Amino acid sequence: MPTIYDIAKKSGFSITTVSKVINNYPDVSQKTRKKILKTIEELGYHPSSNARSLMTKKYWTIGVVYIEELNNGIHHPFFSAVIESFRKEMEDAGYDLLLISKKIEQRKTGYIERFKQRGVDGVIVVSPIKLTKDVQEIVDHDIPSVFIDLQHPKVSTVNSDNLDGSKEVVKYLHSLGHEKIAHIAGGEHTFAGKARKNGFLQAMEELGLEVSQNYVVDGGLFGVMGGYKAMQQLLQVADRPTAIFAAGDMMAIGAMKAIQEAGLQIPDDISVVGFDDIELSQYVTPSLTTIRQDSQTIGQQAADMLLKQINIKKKIPLGVMVPVTLIERKSTKKLK
Repeated sequence: MPTIYDIAKKSGFSITTVSKVINNYPDVSQKTRKKILKTIEELGYHPSSNARSLMTKKYWTIGVVYIEELNNGIHHPFFSAVIESFRKEMEDAGYDLLLISKKIEQRKTGYIERFKQRGVDGVIVVSPIKLTKDVQEIVDHDIPSVFIDLQHPKVSTVNSDNLDGSKEVVKYLHSLGHEKIAHIAGGEHTFAGKARKNGFLQAMEELGLEVSQNYVVDGGLFGVMGGYKAMQQLLQVADRPTAIFAAGDMMAIGAMKAIQEAGLQIPDDISVVGFDDIELSQYVTPSLTTIRQDSQTIGQQAADMLLKQINIKKKIPLGVMVPVTLIERKSTKKLK
């Protein structure tokens, strides 16, 4: 089996330079890197993960944490798209991803203990619904970390612009002539749900539109059934809204089902707008007008921020806000 010494001898470079290329250090010219990588391929060299860890004091593994209370977690199309983008970036940098569980032999442990047991260089925390004791433990620890869907001054965070995206929805519906606009909110204890509801309320106030107490209904944790039940409740309101803004596409799809079951037409009777632009939103009937979150950029930004922390062995408290885009489809219509 070829060794790092064989690569150095055949390529004509020092063992130190070869080691830097194997471990993806930036201070090697592209010409040198290309030649060494070609030699590695020719010799069929595969570095031992244990040897790599001893040599670089790295595990080359990133922990992925989902907060279980969301129930839909990794199955949600938006979060799975973010992690896929993140995975590609980290894989290019030489890292593997490890989904972290707190349960060991039916014994519940803290996340920090699990990180130490499994050996991770950094961690990405996806969708914490609130600062639980476990989440706060990661925030307070010095392990490199990036959080998705959270704002906190002590850690790196990457979020969509939920507030402005929601305001854009309201202004768009108002431009179509709608004034009776209702909101199916995400869970009040979620970062995204709270920000999107605030954006809705702020835009309604800025446009001088009245928000009836009956026009804001909690749809729960962004699921189809939550949107369905919330829409059933809105359909019972005496002065029925002409437009619905759901804080997530899955809830919007549930709302559309409730509207159609009530014998009403979308968008002729009620316009519907979602938030996320999951893949399914373009295939429902009618196709869903929504706010597109840039899952690819979010994943890339999270990877870049985490790699910087790992390289300098220090947390960087920095918040990144990723712009969103309104995608107009068939579920909305101008009032006559």
